[in-house]
Amino acid sequence: MLFEILISIFIGVLAGTVTGLIPGVHINLVGAILVSLSVTIFSGIDSLYLIIFISSMAIAHTFVDFIPSIFLGCPDTDTQLSVLPGHELLKEGKGYEAVMLTAVGGIFAVFILIIISFPLSLIVSEIYNSVHSVMFWILLATSLLLLFTESKKFTALFVFVISGIFGLCALNIDVKEPLLPLLTGLFGSSMLVTSIKNKIEIPKQEITKPECRLFKPLLGSLIASPLCGFLPGLGGGQAVVLGNTISRTDKKGFLVLVGATNILVMGLSFVSLYAISKTRTGAAAAIQEIIGILSWKCLLVILIAVLFSGIISFFLTKILTKFFAQKISKINYSVLSIATLIFLTIIVFIFSGFLGLLVLTASTLVGIYCNSLAVKKTHMMGCLLIPTMIYYFPKFF
Repeated sequence: MLFEILISIFIGVLAGTVTGLIPGVHINLVGAILVSLSVTIFSGIDSLYLIIFISSMAIAHTFVDFIPSIFLGCPDTDTQLSVLPGHELLKEGKGYEAVMLTAVGGIFAVFILIIISFPLSLIVSEIYNSVHSVMFWILLATSLLLLFTESKKFTALFVFVISGIFGLCALNIDVKEPLLPLLTGLFGSSMLVTSIKNKIEIPKQEITKPECRLFKPLLGSLIASPLCGFLPGLGGGQAVVLGNTISRTDKKGFLVLVGATNILVMGLSFVSLYAISKTRTGAAAAIQEIIGILSWKCLLVILIAVLFSGIISFFLTKILTKFFAQKISKINYSVLSIATLIFLTIIVFIFSGFLGLLVLTASTLVGIYCNSLAVKKTHMMGCLLIPTMIYYFPKFF
């Protein structure tokens, strides 16, 4: 059994590395595909090994996903906040350091997760029902807090509202996998179009050891991640902004904060499944579909998988980042961006059809416009927050 577990972890890490390197392939999409395969091709495999595979893949994906985010400017909802400071360092020839700062944050977060998971699950299971009854107000207060961190508050509010209205429209039309074209357009292709227009040139990259004070970004991540890991509609992007509000840091510390927060939010989604039977990520949803109720023994196995896959993924990220850093300055960045944009369009068409392409086009235009307004990109997460708040609104009146 030990051999099978190790094989499941190893294959999961490899799969997560591949999906993390492919722009536009979100872990939620991969989770949905795995669920469908679990009752066909994978039906003869023990569900425990599938769970280990999924959790290992999710962690590896979360580590590696920062490479295309920073080097290609093609993030998803979890890595989009890394683009600005990451690109600043990339333009300074420090792209390797930028990615490795997120990896350092991630590996520390893995160990933090192992320590806090079971104590936190006990606390959450006791208070969640009372918190659930005021969920609308919590989401509203969190959204307002994020808006008040901006100097241009009305502009941020406009971005939040316009993204929310667009999200409502996209999620209520008959399109398959609506989040794929919606989030790809807002946070991915809009950045690529901008980089193509501006004809960005990437300088030769230095391979230097990442240096940053870790206490403040890790503290901010530890405080903010549980809130966003258990509440609906809030993800890594919101947790990062909250964490940075709680514990201010510089741009290098911010990258550590992003890396740590994404790992914690992903890991805590498994804890959420165990403690309150709620899914907060596609990986957790896939595990729920396969096994149903998560026992403490299954959670323990998942945490062991997270520990081993996190350590392996850290060193894989280091190797791959060094390779990208050595090659990126030799590649025509505009051509690479165009190729990536074409690839994303094909992915959207395959999974979401012609309606998906329309959503992708519209969300790209919305993303380009919102990016031009000089406020944090995380306010475009109104595309998910506003529909979620509307869902909870009638429960209080």
